[in-house]
Amino acid sequence: MILVTKWFGVFLVERERIVKNALFEKDPVTIAAKLAKVQRGELLPEEERLAVKRMKVAEPRLSSLGKPEFLDSSFIRAEDYGYSPQLRQKAMVELGKIRTREPLPADRFILQAVRGMDDLIEMINLMSERLHEWYGLHFPELNDYAREERYAELIAQKGLRDDVLASLDLQLESVGAELEEKDLTVVRSYAASLVSLYEEKRRLESYIAERMEETAPNLSAIVGPSLGARLISLAGGLRRLAVLPSGTVQLLGAEKALFAHLRQGKRPPKHGIIFQHPTVHRAPYWQRGNVARAMGGKLAIAARVDYYKGEFIGDELNADIARRVEEIQKKYPEPPPRPPARPKGDRKQGGHGGRPGRPGPRGKGRR
Repeated sequence: MILVTKWFGVFLVERERIVKNALFEKDPVTIAAKLAKVQRGELLPEEERLAVKRMKVAEPRLSSLGKPEFLDSSFIRAEDYGYSPQLRQKAMVELGKIRTREPLPADRFILQAVRGMDDLIEMINLMSERLHEWYGLHFPELNDYAREERYAELIAQKGLRDDVLASLDLQLESVGAELEEKDLTVVRSYAASLVSLYEEKRRLESYIAERMEETAPNLSAIVGPSLGARLISLAGGLRRLAVLPSGTVQLLGAEKALFAHLRQGKRPPKHGIIFQHPTVHRAPYWQRGNVARAMGGKLAIAARVDYYKGEFIGDELNADIARRVEEIQKKYPEPPPRPPARPKGDRKQGGHGGRPGRPGPRGKGRR
């Protein structure tokens, strides 16, 4: 016998013959609540009540009750039990409401925060470039004494060139033009907006770090909360990252280079975004691929432990990475020998560049 769950009830079937059934109430809210449990992978009371020994089940969700086996259950029709298509439509609408109101996993918020951070960084870069060009008309030398947020803060707080020089305790003659009061007011307001974006960026970084420590502590322990969050974003979520093979984790962020290798035959990438980690980017170029491979493997393990709420093993994984890096350094202490350069006149097609076996355009023997 096989246990089958339909949207309107649970059935125990033997050779296309219904032995027992447990029908749901003809109420769309009740049906939707039961279907929501099914979608979450939970067992229904009706399923446990109809379960018998040595039976099989029609879906893997019920594997705790029996061995899964495919069954074409199209012969069990809702209309035969008085369930109308209109009732099914109302139940699906209620099911949608229930699922959309469910608490979202934390990695969904991390994913959005990382993408928001990317948008913020892009906006900061654009506004900073514009501010340098704009205020550079008045004080171009400031770029040599202040960078990024400090540059914008000085303009927003001081404004005039002489006031900025006094705050920096500098004495120099600028080649910039003078600004009218109305122009300076607009530039200072623009700089203040840029300063507020820098502050928002810090708040977002703090939020990401806090959520990563709660959601993915092992991932954060290996590559830090910022880089770990970017891995989750590139994968499309912690669950997706947890099911990826280690080789794919190693190359996350290098999709363009990978496709160029597959389509155009270019050299394959050795690493993706994990190149930003000091262990990878400080390694010599001939060791970097092996180091990235080792780190990709440990990141895959960390993601799975974090997703399935396992214990904290970040310190052990870091120790394993350090041990593997030491082995790589001992095994490959020197760079591999480079292949000999081909002489300039050495060509596969002959001295004149013509087809093999044929003389050049000035060769003899042509008729």
